[in-house]
Amino acid sequence: MTRSVDKKVGPKGNKLSLGRSSGVLGDIKYFFLDRPKEKTLIKFNSNEDRHRYSKSIMQRIGVDVDKYKMLNIHRIGVEAPASYLFQELMRWNGDSMCWPNHIAKVNLKDNKLENIQISLFGRSSPPLSKRKSIFGSNVLQLFILKALRIQQTPAPYDTDNARYLLYQSSGGYPIGVFSMYVRSSIPERGEQEMSQLFIMCSFNFYGKQHSANKNIVNIIWEAVHNRVTSHVSYRFKRLCEWRFENLKHPE
Repeated sequence: MTRSVDKKVGPKGNKLSLGRSSGVLGDIKYFFLDRPKEKTLIKFNSNEDRHRYSKSIMQRIGVDVDKYKMLNIHRIGVEAPASYLFQELMRWNGDSMCWPNHIAKVNLKDNKLENIQISLFGRSSPPLSKRKSIFGSNVLQLFILKALRIQQTPAPYDTDNARYLLYQSSGGYPIGVFSMYVRSSIPERGEQEMSQLFIMCSFNFYGKQHSANKNIVNIIWEAVHNRVTSHVSYRFKRLCEWRFENLKHPE
């Protein structure tokens, strides 16, 4: 999820065993066909369970996700400090082994994270383009992300050392919010690594505030989103741990 390309061998022969995609077929293999190495999706066992997470999101980043039909949260532990993980997130432009950039091309306006356009196969069109698919959405615009808040330092009295990027999401189907959130691990919750990374997406399909029950399009989209997000989370974890280990023990 970061800009630079690392050598695959670090100090003392420390290898980064992640395949790097060189094209669309590589993206399909690594992010869609391969089975994720870790299960990262947080599953809600009941409406009360979802409400508890929604309340936590409101308390931590000030967003009410109860109004959205879909709520997907992925979590993964990373053996690196939260401050280091956030620095890596701030370098994101899609051009790395952590993101399927050949299929979902990331474009940063003015090379900044405040405005991001993610386009199908690298093709783009103006946000207000009238070109629509048969479903009524602009198929070239997968996501348009506009930053609502980028919390670069922990808030006052934040004992969890949390930092995050929060976006309004539009374009394509999902209309809602997207966030990448890192904090120090909480041992009382059984978290063993130094830090935890959360990737949250909450939205309504087709821009409707109260959309209908799930249909086949919704189900397929959610399944694809969850598989890709699991791969992205795991690859980001491995890359950060590898880089941080090399930083601690330089050649």
